[in-house]
Amino acid sequence: VDAAIQFGETHIFVGKRYLVTVRHGASLSYAPARRSCEQSPEMLVFGPSYGLYAVLDFIVDNFMPIVRSFREDLQELEEDIFEDTFKRETIRRLYNLKKELVTLRLAIGPLQDILNQLTRMHPGLLRDEVRPYFRDVYDHAARINESTDTMREMLTAALSVNLSLVTVAQGEVVKRLAGWAALLAAPTLLTSWYGMNFHHMPELDKPWGYAAMIAFTALVCGGLYWLLRRAKWL
Repeated sequence: VDAAIQFGETHIFVGKRYLVTVRHGASLSYAPARRSCEQSPEMLVFGPSYGLYAVLDFIVDNFMPIVRSFREDLQELEEDIFEDTFKRETIRRLYNLKKELVTLRLAIGPLQDILNQLTRMHPGLLRDEVRPYFRDVYDHAARINESTDTMREMLTAALSVNLSLVTVAQGEVVKRLAGWAALLAAPTLLTSWYGMNFHHMPELDKPWGYAAMIAFTALVCGGLYWLLRRAKWL
């Protein structure tokens, strides 16, 4: 709901001749599950056992669109991670998606335990003919759980990659700043020497001394620029 998971609860009361479901919170209607049972009278003869399967199958199938949506969001975020510019919004979306996956894991984990029990236990309550259907629903829940775990690992890796790229980008900025600082340091050093009040300075009394000083400074800066460009600091 609004790009976020909202939990609902379903309480199921089942007996040999009845099946009652009570929904709380964010939950879809089970009318489609009822119609599915009504359209399969040959299976409905198994009574509440098949009705219970239809409800649980409907619940598990509703997780699939959520998993697909999260997978699409993850692919979109992976593209944003490798862009040249850093986006704080990308980090926030990565964190929110990982939190949603944890929420989904908390929902699907206990459901697996319930389905596992229904495939093996309660012999007097559930028909043996329906137990293979519960195993099918259990397999679907297991695949959803595996997909969730895989996406969580990918998100963890994506967060690490994003942090590494940000660190590399910051390192490049520091290198460029250091390179320009080195270029500025050379003329600053030379001019600071000639700014001192001494009479006996090299070429101070020569008419071409000022031009020579400018040419030497430009030569030093040019040499530093070439070296820094070669080292890819600029």
